[in-house]
Amino acid sequence: MVDEKLYLKRASAGLKSLFVADSLAMPVHWFYRIADIYKAFPHGITSFEDAPDHHPSSIMSLHSTSQGGRKKTASNKTKQIIGEVILKGKSKYWDKPNVHYHHGMKAGENTLNAHCARVLIRSMANSGGRYDAETFLSDYIKFMTSDTPEHNDTYAESYHRGFFSNLTNGKSVDQCGAVTHDTASIGGLVTIAPIVLLERLQGTTLKEVQLLCKKHLYLTHPDHTLAFICEHYVKLLDQLLFRDASTSVTEILNQTALSSVGLNLDKLVATVNVDTEIIGKRYSSACYIEHSWPGILYLAYRYRDDMKQALIANTNLGGDNVHRGCVLGIILGLINEQTIEPLYAELADEAQITQEIAGLLNPVNLP
Repeated sequence: MVDEKLYLKRASAGLKSLFVADSLAMPVHWFYRIADIYKAFPHGITSFEDAPDHHPSSIMSLHSTSQGGRKKTASNKTKQIIGEVILKGKSKYWDKPNVHYHHGMKAGENTLNAHCARVLIRSMANSGGRYDAETFLSDYIKFMTSDTPEHNDTYAESYHRGFFSNLTNGKSVDQCGAVTHDTASIGGLVTIAPIVLLERLQGTTLKEVQLLCKKHLYLTHPDHTLAFICEHYVKLLDQLLFRDASTSVTEILNQTALSSVGLNLDKLVATVNVDTEIIGKRYSSACYIEHSWPGILYLAYRYRDDMKQALIANTNLGGDNVHRGCVLGIILGLINEQTIEPLYAELADEAQITQEIAGLLNPVNLP
């Protein structure tokens, strides 16, 4: 017998937890020295906090404002993407050293990529709970280029800048995905979960959803390695969503780790004393998928029964903890069938996010 209410509960919990994890990690996003986290926040991050004024690891001033990647010599005719096309009014923060990537953001606010997940959620809700690439791209472009910003973030990852550079240079909208040094980044998986959960709940086969998600990924992150991990991520979400009481969560996570990166989580976790032995030592805390994906699986396995501690641990490990956290939050929400309510209620946009998720899940009619 299909337990529709349980599946919807899991899906809702996963999506809500994406936004909790994102906001929790925001103040120390891309802090690469853990000591710097505890210098800024002596007890570490345990709840939502404002972004501090000073960012010790920020290299935003080295990033291109006209395309993806780092700064390069540009002609006078090169259009400035930051300030002119997207992030209007924010370019003044990009040429200063140690400016926080999320300058001025307040406790409980969400970063740009989490807002893009909301764009996708609204797009799918308006399309009857189905994914449509053309509708998403239209909504994404409208959101990103709005004269009155619909978010409070200061930074746009390389993929955003590359996409809009290609778009302004006349490329077809579905061919604007740019390739840079960090295309194979965990940030590419932030918008995947809504597609998986809704399409699978409405009966689209797993293989079809994997293909759909790969096509979606390639709109902004054209990379084969990332697409390979995406296929395993989609399957993991599917298994966690539809598992029954007899299914072992640890077995699902372990099999995912073995099949995707040849990692035995049972053995790994048994030998670990502190998380920094894994994230920061064995694997980098940076965005690159070959490091971030195993780190996520490790944290999900180790803290599967303590969701709050998992997201706090992820946050205080620094690096690309925001996007790592978004994916981790989805996984843990599905496992625990609930979000961290005291924190979720403190999100700046909690009422709107709740309404958007409800609007997304409302059309679902399980076969």
